[in-house]
Amino acid sequence: MDGDGTRDARGTHANPVPRPAGPPEVPAKPPEAPAVPPRPARAPGASDGSTFLTWLRTPRPQALPGVWRFGHRPRPEEEAERVPGRQLLSGAVIAFLVGWLIWSLLWNGYLGGWWLLPLYAMIPDSWAEPHSFASVVVVYAYYVLIAGIIMVGVGRLGRWGEIWRRYGPPAWRRAVPGAVPAPAPEEDPAAWPALRAAGAHDAAERLAADARSGLMRDVDHARIARAWQGVQRGRHSLATFTGAVLSHGSAACPHPSGARDLPVRQARHDLVTGQVRIGTAADDARNPYAYRGTGLALGPDLLGTSLLAVGPAGSGKTGSVVRPLSESLCLHALAGRAAVVVVGAAGADLGPADAYDVVVRIGNPDSVYDLDLYGGTTDPDEAAVILAEALAGDLTDQHQGGDTRRSTTVLAQLLGPFRAVHGRFPGVPELRQLLDGAPGPLAELRAGLRAAGQESLLRELDARERQQGRPGDVGGVLADRVALLDRPAFAPFFDTSGQSRPFSLKALDHPVRVRIDLPQRGHADASRMLARLVLAQFTASVSVREDRSLFACLVLDDASGVVTPEAVRGVQRLRSAGAGVVLTLRTLDDVPRPLRGPLLGAIGCRMALSGLTPWDGQDFAEVWGKEWTEARDVTDRQIIAETPAGKAVHMLRRVITGKAPTARAVTVRQVERERWSASELAHAVPAGHAVLSLTSVKGEHAPPLLVDLRG
Repeated sequence: MDGDGTRDARGTHANPVPRPAGPPEVPAKPPEAPAVPPRPARAPGASDGSTFLTWLRTPRPQALPGVWRFGHRPRPEEEAERVPGRQLLSGAVIAFLVGWLIWSLLWNGYLGGWWLLPLYAMIPDSWAEPHSFASVVVVYAYYVLIAGIIMVGVGRLGRWGEIWRRYGPPAWRRAVPGAVPAPAPEEDPAAWPALRAAGAHDAAERLAADARSGLMRDVDHARIARAWQGVQRGRHSLATFTGAVLSHGSAACPHPSGARDLPVRQARHDLVTGQVRIGTAADDARNPYAYRGTGLALGPDLLGTSLLAVGPAGSGKTGSVVRPLSESLCLHALAGRAAVVVVGAAGADLGPADAYDVVVRIGNPDSVYDLDLYGGTTDPDEAAVILAEALAGDLTDQHQGGDTRRSTTVLAQLLGPFRAVHGRFPGVPELRQLLDGAPGPLAELRAGLRAAGQESLLRELDARERQQGRPGDVGGVLADRVALLDRPAFAPFFDTSGQSRPFSLKALDHPVRVRIDLPQRGHADASRMLARLVLAQFTASVSVREDRSLFACLVLDDASGVVTPEAVRGVQRLRSAGAGVVLTLRTLDDVPRPLRGPLLGAIGCRMALSGLTPWDGQDFAEVWGKEWTEARDVTDRQIIAETPAGKAVHMLRRVITGKAPTARAVTVRQVERERWSASELAHAVPAGHAVLSLTSVKGEHAPPLLVDLRG
């Protein structure tokens, strides 16, 4: 199985890039594996495998969207009425005293002897002899029965059962969870029942032995499970898969990079469900009761609808959102489940370089990889569409119907003839000269087309020359934008002559891990333009992939100046292509006003972090809408006792409840209110928190939740 994937990375270049990002398919001859694989630093596993087995066997029940399923215990939909602890304990003590009083009155005969009549009616006369053994046993058994009936009655009145559940051993057992019991062999995930059912008993035994001996990690389990899915879909043969597993055990079906884990992990990951934990739902009345106190997690099922996080600098976008998601997607890539491209400023906390297969440092002369300016395509029209979006996407009419057709036409009129003559697309200096209308390059291009007999392309070139200098011509604007890349810092980059190692986003049909560092200092405009270029290439590449079961995700650490009408349309198409984007913004003011509504509508998962402005909060409040809630108007009127007995009763009630006796009038009505108002988003979200709404690719929704990103 061909796994290097170089044919898609080279594009129009003579020198293909030897990308380490081929699919984690079962090789015909797997490489030799070490006798004992190195133990991961933070992945589930132990020397005897007990930690890994406990992790693997931990229940993961189905839950609401976004709930951290690892060891999750579902909660009821609505909160049960909870009696305050002081009132509960006071009532229990008073009920006990009442029961004691009743028993004392019966025992001392103050209530008469009627309660002994059933005893006299049941025992025979021969047992009535004083001090006989039978009479003593029966009488005292009857006493115990009557006392038990009294205690059961007062126990129900005093809610002793609730005290037992709240403060007794049941609460202790919940606080200290026990070990996960071993499931039945046919249900034990560590025994690989799916392989056994298909007849691969030897492979299942080898994998189970590696799991028990501590040689298997969570990434290994996910990677082999992904390879087994390929066998079930007919992409690999069962014999090849079984041979690889028997030869290499948990190291079989490796990622092309050979890595079996990341150098370091900062977040909590669960590769069985594909989730990464980002925080905890706050125990707040605005959160649904079923979510309160539960862990919140994201996975491909939610990222497939894309995520937008908005918050000022220092609110935790990079550390609390981008870094965990990047880690999770890189782990998925090692397991053969995903392809990820992370774009951020140079020096941003996006993880170590060793966690990625390809690191493109634009503007850094030490960068090993270059970025393909044309996305690896050989079609001039497709290249013109992508490049026009990068160069002039932010200059189009800022509404959903705006486009870059004029810029695309100008670029296509030059790219097509240049490729026909030179067999490649122009580099940045050459493209700038052509857009400026320099007579020398145009004349050389014309001569080459005449020699090749390309009459149709000559007409394209003639049309371009006629349009130059006329009012409304966008050639000069495009030349000015290309000039931002024609700088000494970028001289070694965007080469099209085959002398560099350009990376193309056409490689996203393989599980590749890519990080692109943008030069922010002194080149802010160029960085925004390159970010638009990467987004345009991403949306164009993922829509033509063959294997859409491989989740593809683009993470943009700062999407300022990136959102354009075409970008919004591209994001809308990602869900059906098995892909998604993660965008972060300091403020929605970085998005043109006509595009804010379409952007929030196209994104399925929306996050508003603390420190948001009321203007940004208003946009979130509008997209989250309103809901019908039950408004309760409570009026308390203190009751004044006039008699000594009434005052004594009121004093007793005050001791028990801690409140003065009142008469309460409650008015209940249904009202429609905003889920989160602009003022609440701006002023009621604590530091380190965010309000997050979720939508899964299956259409399941989670309302806006207050999430503690530090939990």
